[in-house]
Amino acid sequence: MKKLLNTLYILSDDIYLSLENANIAAWKDGKIVQKIPMINLENIISFSRSGASPQLMGACAEKHIGLCFLTPEGHFLARINGKSNGNVFLRKEQYRISDDENKSARVAACMIAGKIYNERVVLRRTFRDHPLSIDKKAFDTASDILRQAAVDALGADSLETLRGIEGNAAQVYFSLFEQMILADKKHFFFNGRNKRPPLDRTNALLSFAYTILAHDCANALEAVGLDSYVGFLHRDRPGRISLALDLMEELRSPAADRFVLTLINNRIVNAKDFKTMENGAVLLNDDGRKKFLAQWQEKKKEQIQHPFLKEKIARGLIPYAQAMLLAKFIRNDLDQYPAFLGQ
Repeated sequence: MKKLLNTLYILSDDIYLSLENANIAAWKDGKIVQKIPMINLENIISFSRSGASPQLMGACAEKHIGLCFLTPEGHFLARINGKSNGNVFLRKEQYRISDDENKSARVAACMIAGKIYNERVVLRRTFRDHPLSIDKKAFDTASDILRQAAVDALGADSLETLRGIEGNAAQVYFSLFEQMILADKKHFFFNGRNKRPPLDRTNALLSFAYTILAHDCANALEAVGLDSYVGFLHRDRPGRISLALDLMEELRSPAADRFVLTLINNRIVNAKDFKTMENGAVLLNDDGRKKFLAQWQEKKKEQIQHPFLKEKIARGLIPYAQAMLLAKFIRNDLDQYPAFLGQ
């Protein structure tokens, strides 16, 4: 269990929650393993399959404590809220910001500046760890370009300007992605980003990682009461989780790109883990998906120091931490949305 920003996370999949006076009782194997006072809690997010008692649900609703249930894999199931816990007002303010392109640009600028910063971090790590395997001059030049692009993004005053900055930065970043692939380059190469459908094994891995990350972000947003379909940079489109795609931008390189590079460079995946479809699409096969997801879940357990919160959290909780910070910004509890900045 982990308490973060007045939110209690239940991470074990076999914990049952009940009400004991003014405390939350966590049960395992028929015994209470921990009691947590309800006072000052804002949210409970449970990844457990065991659930919670009706009495606890009622107490959370009465005390305006959000109670959210997700599967152990992080898929959103349900949320229990009191009559006036603020989620209605939170969403109304989210919609107001989304309808105002200037306000939307203010939020999106932080996310894109964070994205570009994190792209630069990935390049710098490769530069530091494998100096003999890369073109140092090209990496240095790209690093300088991305540093300035992050500054420009933070100062962008329109969504159109921001998209231009983001697109140019992505082109610079992905122009060096091929050099960051250090193993089995016969089967894993990168000649540019292609996604609908992915046409090579590297793009297949990236697309799969981005898909999972987007759903993790959507689940996190729903868990804190935001509408994952109404975004700021990504505008409304039927069926598109636009806000999740916004939140995901800053997390792409530290959560997905580095993960994919690790799978390839450590030879965790190989050519046999993919299949080629009649239309040329390259996709992970069943064995490949199993390998990918097993490694993904292990990676989410790693502990990191959150750069803004200054607390140690599991990597898998980063989307939830960022969703809470975004909600706090929308509620005017923060002056600016603090994007996640990797190390």
